[in-house]
Amino acid sequence: MLGVGLIRGINVGGSTRVAKADLAASFEQAGFRDVVTLLQSGNVVFAADVAPTEADAATVSAELRRRSGVDAGVVLLTGPEFRRIAAANPLSGDDDARLVVTFLDHEVPRGIDVPEPDGLAPEELRLGTRAVYQWCPLGVSKSRVPASFWRSLGPVATARNQRTVQRILAELDRRG
Repeated sequence: MLGVGLIRGINVGGSTRVAKADLAASFEQAGFRDVVTLLQSGNVVFAADVAPTEADAATVSAELRRRSGVDAGVVLLTGPEFRRIAAANPLSGDDDARLVVTFLDHEVPRGIDVPEPDGLAPEELRLGTRAVYQWCPLGVSKSRVPASFWRSLGPVATARNQRTVQRILAELDRRG
């Protein structure tokens, strides 16, 4: 079985540097094999005998902290889960860098206070089961979604633009 690991907030600033070798070794320590890291932003495709668990995510996180000193949240998904989340994106745009999926390590909380569309326009936001989909035509750095919304999702949420999602899907396809 193939799986996908998404690490929150690494390699985005000088204090969160994690070498690809340390990232791969952290996944291997959790019992995963055939670990491949993609890009520099904490994307991993791996093989496993069973679906990854919260305990596996905690092991990867602890190993990352031990090896690099970086404390980072970890989202683990099976390959089919990742594919379902990617395929469920109801939004589209003309720039894959501005089309974003925020992956969660849990389901979107019930009753979450979603910002009103009029307050976000021209940005769009949609909720999935374990993801938030976002179209940022003005750029991600100019998002109008309040920080309080993102905090209300819970501690482990990590965003990937559509280009990165496509790269992960291509690696899943390559590995069969």
